[in-house]
Amino acid sequence: MTRGIRRLLWSLVLVLAALQYGLWFGRGGRLDVQEVRDQIAAQSASNAEFAARNRGLAAEVMDLKEGLDAIEELARSEMGMVRHNEIFFQMIEPATPVSEKALP
Repeated sequence: MTRGIRRLLWSLVLVLAALQYGLWFGRGGRLDVQEVRDQIAAQSASNAEFAARNRGLAAEVMDLKEGLDAIEELARSEMGMVRHNEIFFQMIEPATPVSEKALP
């Protein structure tokens, strides 16, 4: 009789070990859960960066819609535009210094 109980006990231990293996290493197990958590953390960080960028762009859009100062600044910096009756000076430095021998 004790032999039958031992076999039953060992069978239960083997079933429990198989279930534990599935829990730790199988599909949806502990390792998979940790991997998904890492992916969620990385995606959350990426989303935070995009949210900050979007807030900055939204502020720029609102500024462009409401104020002419931002439009003027963009026109001056990106398109080189000047106001009416305004003189624009641009100083250009030579790429290489001119030597005294080259002068006549």
